[in-house]
Amino acid sequence: MKEKIIVGMSGGVDSSVAAYLLKEAGYEVVGVTMRVWQWEDARRDFGADKDGVPEKGTGAPDSAAADAARVCAEIGIPHHVVDFRKEFEKNVVEYFVREYAAGRTPNPCIACNRHVKWESLLHRCEAVGADCVATGHYAGVVKLENGRYALKACAASGKDQTYALYRLTQGQLSRTRMPLGDYSKEEVRKLARRAGLSVADKQDSQEICFVQDNDYARFIEKYSGREFPPGNFVDRQGNVLGRHRGIIHYTVGQRRGLSLSLPEPAYVLAIRPQENEVVLGFGREIFARGAVAGQLNFMGCSHVTNGMQVTAKIRYNHAGAAARLYMRGEGELYCEFEEEQRAVTPGQALVFYDGEYVLGGGTIVRADG
Repeated sequence: MKEKIIVGMSGGVDSSVAAYLLKEAGYEVVGVTMRVWQWEDARRDFGADKDGVPEKGTGAPDSAAADAARVCAEIGIPHHVVDFRKEFEKNVVEYFVREYAAGRTPNPCIACNRHVKWESLLHRCEAVGADCVATGHYAGVVKLENGRYALKACAASGKDQTYALYRLTQGQLSRTRMPLGDYSKEEVRKLARRAGLSVADKQDSQEICFVQDNDYARFIEKYSGREFPPGNFVDRQGNVLGRHRGIIHYTVGQRRGLSLSLPEPAYVLAIRPQENEVVLGFGREIFARGAVAGQLNFMGCSHVTNGMQVTAKIRYNHAGAAARLYMRGEGELYCEFEEEQRAVTPGQALVFYDGEYVLGGGTIVRADG
């Protein structure tokens, strides 16, 4: 028998096929579903009304656990549900609300991967005597010639998920398996059908799991108990252009939903929470030559050498751009793009690659240049 592996089971097709492939390869596999958000608790704790809280069904936590349990029975592996709601609320939900209130645009999936999913699954490993964890992410884990572990971009680039995983540590990567790194989504669904898995054609979840109606602003106000009052839209010179609905309704690069009548299209350039202002720009003002990032995590390399050439991504669906990296003081770097990039957004991740391997990344502090 090969090593014992815990697989994070979301009830979707990807994690189900990951578990199936590992079982077929001879590993001792245990399925674990993490309960991270309970809508009944949300209704009780911060007064979400019925319209903002889904009934039990496709998107509800109980349904996900039931789907995962059904798949585990079909594969022939044990299944457990573990409660990580406190960890999720502290590290993901509170972070999400705090960042929006500060005028930044957070990426809760990145925080969840680092602080909840991997840490929680690895702790579970210790409890059941497992060697490592596995997930259904479209990425690979490799050990490079320099001895460091790195993520490898998925061959089916349309589903590559390395961007959202860049904050994993060397210790976490060393104990991680990702069986789907060489598969496309259609290939995964074909495998699920061939194996007779009941979730083979289950629709992917697209929204943030704890904001079921996709109304971020409404969730933030209810969760925080705060009001975010209207304020001024201004240009870079401070001229008032109109009134906004509250800073949590906007993100850098946004063009739609401004409800302004202006002679040319306007974009959100910056959000100033202290002044309760949303700064708008026009034309090329939305483009920047560089980005400053902090909260760095190095993966395929241990540090940045000034002038290092990389491919940098500034959002999940960004194609990546040629750039050079330079350290700026303690724990902060400057990424200079060869060509200006649109909507460099504070709070989002800057992830840099050497070819198909993730070298590291950080949180964007501001656009620069």
